[in-house]
Amino acid sequence: MSLTAERAGARPECWRPGQAGRTQQGGIVAEQREIPGPGADRRSVLKSVLVLGAAAPLAGAISGARAAPPGRAAARDRPLAQQLSSQQLAGQRVIFSYSGLTVPSALLTQLSAGEAAGVIFFGGNISSDAQIASAITQLVTAQQQSPVPSPLLLMTDQEGGEVRRLPGAPVQSEKQIGQSSNPAAAASAAGTGAGQNLAAVGMNVNLAPVLDVYYKSGNFIDQFQRSYSNKATTVSTCGQAFITAQQQTGVAATAKHFPGLGSATRSQNTDTGPVTLNLSLSQLRSKDEVPYPAAIAAGVKLTMASWAVYPALDPSLPAGLSPTVIQSELRGRLGYQGVTITDAIEAGALTSFGSSAQRAVLAAEAGMDVLLCSAQDPTQGQSVVTALASALDGGQLDATDFNAAVQRVTALRNTMP
Repeated sequence: MSLTAERAGARPECWRPGQAGRTQQGGIVAEQREIPGPGADRRSVLKSVLVLGAAAPLAGAISGARAAPPGRAAARDRPLAQQLSSQQLAGQRVIFSYSGLTVPSALLTQLSAGEAAGVIFFGGNISSDAQIASAITQLVTAQQQSPVPSPLLLMTDQEGGEVRRLPGAPVQSEKQIGQSSNPAAAASAAGTGAGQNLAAVGMNVNLAPVLDVYYKSGNFIDQFQRSYSNKATTVSTCGQAFITAQQQTGVAATAKHFPGLGSATRSQNTDTGPVTLNLSLSQLRSKDEVPYPAAIAAGVKLTMASWAVYPALDPSLPAGLSPTVIQSELRGRLGYQGVTITDAIEAGALTSFGSSAQRAVLAAEAGMDVLLCSAQDPTQGQSVVTALASALDGGQLDATDFNAAVQRVTALRNTMP
């Protein structure tokens, strides 16, 4: 994500220990709320909620910890392309969002129809651990009525420091970790803490860590201490440690924002408008992209692409819309085989590329597996699903590539504990 890791069009909501009320971040107001911190007592309070609805479905849907109905078990043995309609196949590539504390009925209907891959949560969706665990129970229960047996992707931004949707770990920012006496150990502890924190309420994907290598103090990515360091080797070491530790908790990690936002100036915010980063190919590959081979070696499960334009790679298309950046650079040169996910599809950087639906089709063409609809309105996700299905049926999106993307996303979902 971009500004304070919040999606375009939404207020960046973070949580800071010992503070309540409002703070000003980059000209955008951030709501904050105090919630009891994590720990053994906090997890035990949630146990009754999770055992009854949220954790059990997530844990057993694929792993065999819970026996599936015969029809759903048999369905797993056939490719989804043979089981689902175009609309349902398209849904396997779309993450939805909603506003407020109550899950909208329209989203529950979308899930039960098998037309959504998951949900992203923001601060406005969370009032307490028990409340969000209960909401996740509703979402999981609706999805279990669908023809898709794989667990939902239930995600948020828990980078650390100022950018957290849940209280508690990781308390330190990435920059604090990078400046600590033992950055690798601190990053590992942060990854473990983030994973345990999210898993305690039933989430299974963290849109972290940020692997951007900042160029100047106080610039776009450094102003909120979201980068581990201005040294690529430190970012690489910390990112790998965070990813390894977090994924050992059963929560998938996301490396972002490929190929890097570390050179963006304080005013270059892809949430609000187009950004071009005029770096040479040598600069990109010797600094910005350096952390990614280590992340890939650690088995990072998702990679988020930036919405900035990098003329050294593609002179006209933002990274997440560029086949050159995604297929040639990320998958080809670096050998990444995991799931790719867009930043907010409604971002201001994409104003010249049409509606959310039109942008999503372009991103899918470029090789993005998952489309992140984070305007906090289920109708946005619905429009994207319909557009992807139409593009698939009309031949604009190649069926083989489309099904390969669905298979990657499904394989990720099937690894969820």
